[in-house]
Amino acid sequence: MILIKFLKKLTLTAAFFFLTFTFHCCSPTDYEEPKVSLDSYYIEEGFQLESICSEPFIEAPVTMDFDNKGRIWVVEMRGYMQNLEGTGEEMPNGRITILEDFDKDGITDHAKVFMENLILPRAIAHVYGGLLYAEPPKLWFVDIQDDKPVNKVLVDAHYTHGGNVEHQPNGLMMHIDNWIYNAKSSARYQRKNGKWIKESTRFRGQWGISRDNFGRIYYNNNSTQLIGDYVLPNTSSKNKHQLISESLGKRTINNNRVFPLHATAVNRGYIPGRLDKDSILINITAACGPVIYRGDKFPSSYNQNAFVCAPEANLIKRNVLDFSQTRTKGQQAIPKKEFLASTDEGFRPVNLFNGPDGNLYIVDMHRGIIQDKAFLTPYLKNLYAKRQLDTVIGMGRILKVSPKNSKQEPFTNLDRLTVPDWVALLKHSNGWLRDRAQHILIYRFEEIAIPALKKMVFEKHAYAQTHALQTLEGLHALDFYFLSKVLSEVDNIETLSHALVISENYASKEALDTFIKCLHTLELKNNATLDIYIANSLGNWLAHSKEKTFSILAKIQNKYPKDNLYNEAIISSLRNYEEDFLLYLEKEKLTENQLTYLVKETIAEKNDTNHQRAKDRKTSASLKAGEKIFKNICATCHGTKGQGISSLAPPLKNSEYVNGPSERLALIVLHGLSGPIHVNGKLYNLSATMPGLVNNVRYNDYDIANLINYLQHNFAGKKATTSKRSIKKLRLLKPQQGVYTEKELLNRKY
Repeated sequence: MILIKFLKKLTLTAAFFFLTFTFHCCSPTDYEEPKVSLDSYYIEEGFQLESICSEPFIEAPVTMDFDNKGRIWVVEMRGYMQNLEGTGEEMPNGRITILEDFDKDGITDHAKVFMENLILPRAIAHVYGGLLYAEPPKLWFVDIQDDKPVNKVLVDAHYTHGGNVEHQPNGLMMHIDNWIYNAKSSARYQRKNGKWIKESTRFRGQWGISRDNFGRIYYNNNSTQLIGDYVLPNTSSKNKHQLISESLGKRTINNNRVFPLHATAVNRGYIPGRLDKDSILINITAACGPVIYRGDKFPSSYNQNAFVCAPEANLIKRNVLDFSQTRTKGQQAIPKKEFLASTDEGFRPVNLFNGPDGNLYIVDMHRGIIQDKAFLTPYLKNLYAKRQLDTVIGMGRILKVSPKNSKQEPFTNLDRLTVPDWVALLKHSNGWLRDRAQHILIYRFEEIAIPALKKMVFEKHAYAQTHALQTLEGLHALDFYFLSKVLSEVDNIETLSHALVISENYASKEALDTFIKCLHTLELKNNATLDIYIANSLGNWLAHSKEKTFSILAKIQNKYPKDNLYNEAIISSLRNYEEDFLLYLEKEKLTENQLTYLVKETIAEKNDTNHQRAKDRKTSASLKAGEKIFKNICATCHGTKGQGISSLAPPLKNSEYVNGPSERLALIVLHGLSGPIHVNGKLYNLSATMPGLVNNVRYNDYDIANLINYLQHNFAGKKATTSKRSIKKLRLLKPQQGVYTEKELLNRKY
């Protein structure tokens, strides 16, 4: 009775959140296994789909990870868009939950809350015997004791930098090189000798991250289903002044067509070409959570296929990748047919994972509203309300895809194995087990495994060779003598490529001649992939002999004169020696070519006068405020230096839209822009639509004016002229189709 009287005094929204929060805090963790109907789900022939966990055990899951016992840990972002207004996001109702299966039938029958009272948690990873987790803006690490968090350590106070919940780092993928990588981030992490290290890496993607068996990283953005790097991370991008366009962030699959089973509720569906005549989505608009399948339960033809979530269309795509060339490319597996699709509009797959059992796991947020309030247009808001999708809340699923008629198999607790067992797992056909065995050996620092690992490097087993080599690196058990032996005796191209990358850390004057001899041997293999890593691994050796290393770089360039994949690898090694290399080419009477042009471009970037503009920014409060907004919402697509990001957004530097009238730039920032668009004479036919800030309550007229002034000052050298009053007027100049097009912008008078 007292509770009822109290609730009557609250607003309807406040009462809803009070009850929701009270239920969450008091909800039990044991239930009968819930039955979930999957009759409206259609999966590719030969596979079966199971719901292995659902509400009330979990709500609004966004990511997951497996521990060494094979248990699933789920991140629940319960505060995300609980209604059409998006109120309540600041509530501490997020959780990290451990799912358990006591009767071993593969279905969750118990849920244990590991951590609660979190605000919009977004990522976890079981590393170093504990749990790494992200609760914006911070990244934390905790040890695990009796399934409880202990010894909480702050890893990074600035893991995220504010901004919209859709545009913050996530992923936390432990990679084969023993570094932890992220999506929507340019940072990677590692713990050495008990201390956390943060390093700069290439900015990647938006939501979700994965890798292939070799170690190339894959990700995506909303409108591009799969983007990938053609090279191993932090190899062809070591020169901080080079402008990379060919080796990283490449569209792996050109076709972004989707085939939903029903009319689709998507943002800006009124834009021509977004929906067909039956209101069915044509191209993907919310790609996320990609995974390269590295399990061992699917047929061999599915090995290293790329699966991608399309939650706005209630489906999951499957693409076949081709690794036979230096540039990985892919295409839809079955024309006009998705791997998994549903007519259930609550089905919101947001992340995909390889499992310890070799199967594929789907994180289904199972929520009606998936568009954040910052970019929720009135059009979509009305559509959500009309379809009553705002009532699909308080739910969540973990789904498992396995071959038809396959049965649940018992999982062996990896913590109970011995060192020889973990070493043997490096040969396993399941990539998840190989990855976890490598990491266990490293974080436990099992030096006793070193002899067996060194022996394994020379065995004829491709996966095991590379994993063993990187495990030795993680155990600090490598030296140049051993690496030179690997470079001389191993035949596997992937292992040799990793060895070249690692060997740069062991560069010395004494080892130079031996290393050069190894390179001459590798050159005889005449392998296109290997040549890339010869080119990008010479940087630290240059200090010991420019002549000897320059000759190798020149030889590779001569072999691939018009291929910028090799030119970028060469420039990566040239850091701080660009001018010397040009003199060498001139001395050798080598004609100017594409490489020399790129080297000169790198030198120009190094000598850029923007450092003076950066100095000027410190004197202006308005420009400083604009810079902060730029980093939060613009840099993630256009690059921190305004250089643009391939397959995502054009450059701001040398852009007529930044250098032109401030009113035109303001209209883009306010109302958004849909391509294609020409920038500095180049056509950018990007499928992404840049969202405007006109409906974003977080940024007022003064904020937007500061942003525009910063953009024009920093990237065009123009004085700040935009005012709060002018932004207020420009808010009223709405485009014909919800967002501006290039034609409409250019036809306006300013």
